[in-house]
Parts: sequence; structure tokens; C-alpha cells
Amino acid sequence: MTMNANAIVADIRAGIAAGQYRYGTRLPSVRDLADRYEVSQQTAAAAYAVLSALGLARTERGSGTTVAAGPAAEAHLGTFSPPDLAAAVPWKPAREGAEATEATTLVRQASAPEFMATWGIAAGAEVVERTRIRSIDGAPVQHKWTVLPYEKASRMPQGYEGVPPMLAPVGAQPIKPPTGTRVADWLGWDVAMTECTITAEPMMPEACEALGMPEGSPGFRIVNVTRDSEGEVVYVTITTTPLHHRVTLDIVG
Repeated sequence: MTMNANAIVADIRAGIAAGQYRYGTRLPSVRDLADRYEVSQQTAAAAYAVLSALGLARTERGSGTTVAAGPAAEAHLGTFSPPDLAAAVPWKPAREGAEATEATTLVRQASAPEFMATWGIAAGAEVVERTRIRSIDGAPVQHKWTVLPYEKASRMPQGYEGVPPMLAPVGAQPIKPPTGTRVADWLGWDVAMTECTITAEPMMPEACEALGMPEGSPGFRIVNVTRDSEGEVVYVTITTTPLHHRVTLDIVG
């Protein structure tokens, strides 16, 4: 069946999302792709150009074209049933049966740069940055960067001994609140509201590197700014996902 470039892109994209074409897999040459879909080599090359522009593939001279994105996942922003936010599910694979894992790759104290003022964090303020990489079947699919004012990050749960949970270093055993308790309540944060902004734009260099995608690849950028009842920032999260992912949100009531 003869196909145009967009139909070829859709077919390969579906294969990437389903895990048929795994992260790092070398795709057919332009000639072989043309033969497979019964199109001209020009059409096949155009399909690869679109896949590269979407950040789904990487083409290098002498090395051919390889898959630059992992299988699809959902950047699930949570299940919101006012006023209870405890049921939030932060993310999940889009494919049933896929193995989902997370790893903290960065924990550091820093001075807030000027651009954080747009979130309400004053330039020069002491903050803690945490980065987590989420993977499906071993392939990285999401980059999550969290920024907290140091005062919030250093909070200790009542009766807890040891390093503050938000300051636990890379490689430490994950510290989680008791079952049924959300982190905000466990740490005594006065969480009143979250502002969410979703854009499609070139991903940050750190996210491209972590996800193994070419610098400048487009993706979804999900910025959540969580504030207390006085309007002060509690924490900010920036989740980056490739464009073939889904961003979902459940609102009840």
C-alpha cells in the first residue's frame, strides 16, 4: 500500500509509542524504508526529517537513523477532588504491563537565578533542586525538576529522625510518608493551590541529555507552582516529556 510521508511518520510513531521500536534502535535505511512502504526515497527521507523534527528520531551521517524517544507514558497531573489532593497519581505508562521506575539523579542547594522570580522565588534566595528521571522498561521517558525554598525543603515530619526527606542525597533509600498521607501534610506544608502551565517548546538541555534526545528537541513542558494560603511558593515542579506522550488530569466535583 502506497503511503505519504505523514502516514509513514504516524506508523513509526505508533511503533515507538507501543515499544515496537525501542529507544536506541536503528531504523531502516532510507532505501529500505522506501521499499517497505512502496514510496520514493525522497518521501522516505521526508518522513525521517519529520520524525527528527518531533524529537522521535536522530539522523547522523554515517550512522543512519535511530529511535531517540522511549515508549509513551502519561504525564498524569493527578486526581483532584476538592479539597482532598491525596489521591494524586503523578505518572503512569500508557502501555499496560510496562515496568515503570524512577531514580533521583540530582539533589543540591543553590542560589535562585533571576528567572525563578517569575514563579515567586526571589533571585538569590537559597533553594534546593531535585531531579528525577522516570523510565519505562529501562528507557528514560520523563525528566522532573523540583525547586523548593530551603526552609520548605528542610522540614522534618513530627517524630521523624534523620536527614530531612527533601534533602536525602542521590542513592539514598527513598523516604515516603505513611500510606494514605500526602507528602505536603507529612511535612507540614500549608498547600492551598497549584498553578499549572503546559506548553510545547524546545526541551531544556538537561532534559534532552537525560532523555537521550537531540538538543533542541520539542517536548511538553509542564510547570506546576504550588503555593500556601499566603501565596508563598511551597515548591515548583517542571516535568518534561516528548511530544508523543499524553498529558492527563482528572478533576472530580
